[in-house]
Amino acid sequence: MVQGTSSGAGKTTMVAALCRIFADRGYSVAPFKSQNMSRYAYTTDKFEIAVAQAVQAVAARCEIMPDLNPILLKPLDDYHSQVYLLGRSYKRMHAADYYTKFALTGGLETALGSLGRLQKKHDLVIIEGAGSPAEINVAEWDIANMRIAGHAGSPVLLVADIERGGSFASIAGTMLLLEDRYRELVKGFIFNKFRGDMEILKPGFERLERETGRPVLGTVPMLDVAIPEEDSMGSRPGRSMKDLSHIDADLDRLSGAVEKSLDIGAIEGMISW
Repeated sequence: MVQGTSSGAGKTTMVAALCRIFADRGYSVAPFKSQNMSRYAYTTDKFEIAVAQAVQAVAARCEIMPDLNPILLKPLDDYHSQVYLLGRSYKRMHAADYYTKFALTGGLETALGSLGRLQKKHDLVIIEGAGSPAEINVAEWDIANMRIAGHAGSPVLLVADIERGGSFASIAGTMLLLEDRYRELVKGFIFNKFRGDMEILKPGFERLERETGRPVLGTVPMLDVAIPEEDSMGSRPGRSMKDLSHIDADLDRLSGAVEKSLDIGAIEGMISW
C-alpha cells in the first residue's frame, strides 16, 4: 500500500508506476483505492469511478471496473458530496453524516468486499491511500488508509513530497502520530519530486533511518510526464477510455524512471502470497 504524508505527495503516480513495473514483471496486478474524493470521473454507460484508478488500471493492464474504486465522493459544496458506490450514484450526503453514520458501516463493508474480490483475482493489489494516515482528528472514521492496510495485512510505503520542504519532518511526524499497530505496517519511505544533487540528502536519510528504524527506499526526481492527477483534468468532469488511450507511452516513461529510482527488489520482497 502506498500512503503519503500529505495530499499531493505523489501517491497516485507512484501507484501507477508500481502497477506498470510489476505488470511488466509478469504479475497480474490491480490498483485499488477504497474512497476517492474527486470532481473528475472515468465514465462508461454502466459505472463511474475516479479517473486516477482508471489510469492506474491502464498502467496495470487490467480491466477497469468499479471494484478498483468502490466509493467515489463528488463534492457538491463545502459540506455535501454525491456518493457513488460500486460505480453507481447512491445518495447526496453531508460530510458529518457520511463519516459518523456511513463510513464505518456500509462504506467499509463495500470497500472490503471490493478489495477481497480483487485479491482473489490478482497476484498483486497495489492500494492507494488518501491524504495522510496521521490526520488524528478524523482517524476514527478513516477508511482509506491504515484501517484498510490492517485488514489487508499490507506493508505500507510512505511517500513525501520533498519539493515542498519539510519532508523529513513530515515523515517523522507521521510515524510519531500513528498508532503502534499501524506504525509496524510502515516498511519504508519514498521521497518524491526531488530536484538537485542527491548527495545532499544522505545525512538526512541516515538520521531518519536511525530515528525510525525504517529504510529510505529511494528518491524519485521531478518528472515531466503527462499522467493526469486527481483534480488536474481541466473543466470537463467525465473521461472515457478514448481519453486515456494516449497515456500508455507516458506510463512506460514514468515506470522506467521510478524503477531506476527505487529499490524495487526490496519492494518486491514485501509481496505476500
